[in-house]
Amino acid sequence: MIWNEKYECMDPQELKNIQLERLRNVVNYVYEKVPFYKNRLNTYGVHWKDIKSLSDIKKLPFTTKEDLRDNYPFGLFARPLNEMKEIHVSSGTTGNPTVVGYTREDIELWMEVMARAIACAGGNPGDMIQIAYGYGLFTGGLGFHYGALKMELTIIPTSSGQTKRQLKLMQDFKPRILACTPSYALYMVDEAKEMGMEPKNSSWEIGIFGAEPWSDSIRKEIEEIWNMTALDVYGLSEIIGPGVAQECSYKDGLHIFWDVFYPEVINPETGEEVKEGEDGELVITTLTKIGMPLLRYRTRDIVSIKYDRCKCGRTSPRISKIKGRTDDMIVVRGINVFPSQIEHVLLGIEGTQPHYQIIVDRKAHSLDELEIWVEVEEKIFSDEVKKLEELQEKIKKEIESVLGIIIKVKLVEPKTIERSMGKAKRVIDKRQL
Repeated sequence: MIWNEKYECMDPQELKNIQLERLRNVVNYVYEKVPFYKNRLNTYGVHWKDIKSLSDIKKLPFTTKEDLRDNYPFGLFARPLNEMKEIHVSSGTTGNPTVVGYTREDIELWMEVMARAIACAGGNPGDMIQIAYGYGLFTGGLGFHYGALKMELTIIPTSSGQTKRQLKLMQDFKPRILACTPSYALYMVDEAKEMGMEPKNSSWEIGIFGAEPWSDSIRKEIEEIWNMTALDVYGLSEIIGPGVAQECSYKDGLHIFWDVFYPEVINPETGEEVKEGEDGELVITTLTKIGMPLLRYRTRDIVSIKYDRCKCGRTSPRISKIKGRTDDMIVVRGINVFPSQIEHVLLGIEGTQPHYQIIVDRKAHSLDELEIWVEVEEKIFSDEVKKLEELQEKIKKEIESVLGIIIKVKLVEPKTIERSMGKAKRVIDKRQL
């Protein structure tokens, strides 16, 4: 179903007129309400009256995660603290975490876009949804909760963890929709089998997976194991949380709700917009947020974008699945390496499991070394050593042909690699960089 046909199916030219009006309004709003933006816009010599067409957005400065950290905790809030009804905090690895605040109007907006996302994935009012994203400072669980409330779904707010209980509730309550990270969907497979369950018999018909990059190979794995339709959701706490973009059943990109989130895809080196269909960094301007609007926020996510009408009837542009990040890219011997490249190769090789780890190390006075640990099926270890060696060599050659560097491969037994109930930790970088 289409939740908000007015905006999701609006003629693009008509919607662009709305976007322009909202863009001018938000530039004026942050200039008046946020000292950081007032100073930044003055430095750039730009005023809201200078925004006469959507292409003038390039006159505006970018906003980065560093700007959020530098203005910790509340320096980017546009409303007084007593008007903020909810605050979320990222799990930043260095320096200050990023803080985001929501007014009552922002919560209502979040409910709206998440209702659109769940409907886009195939949800209907009256469905039961099992939300196995974490609740709390992480925006995933509450974002889905708000959207499900708006849609009048029946919610099982399990959060992440307690996997055996999750599976029992699924068996007993029979929810139609599962929402969690793709890693957790795979993590639950082993637990289900240990409980004597047949995953294909689950009640889940739709899985809405996000919070980490995942490939079409992982999608295929999840769909075959759980007998469900696996769809991607995109969002980030700085913008609103989940609900920025969502795949529909045609799986031809994620619909970005561009009446409220204006997207650009830029060359991360030059800052210039790339052509439609080309890979670049996704940049988002919030057009209607009240508590903490952001101008041209650099997400660091690598995507492509296309603007043709989808078969589902929505006219909004569609971004690709995340192809990597500009800030989690690994540089090994001068070569840019994205974990998703390795994942794509591994999951196309028969006998491997969807669990792997990438280890980067640099010993004294030597070149970087990249070793990939790959779980393989139990039966592989009962085969003769020669077959193990052949599989190891096959994996090595195929990854080397993609990356263009020499690597090491270590085959390990099932359950050797630590499982995650949240975002999978795919890379261990031991280098002192």
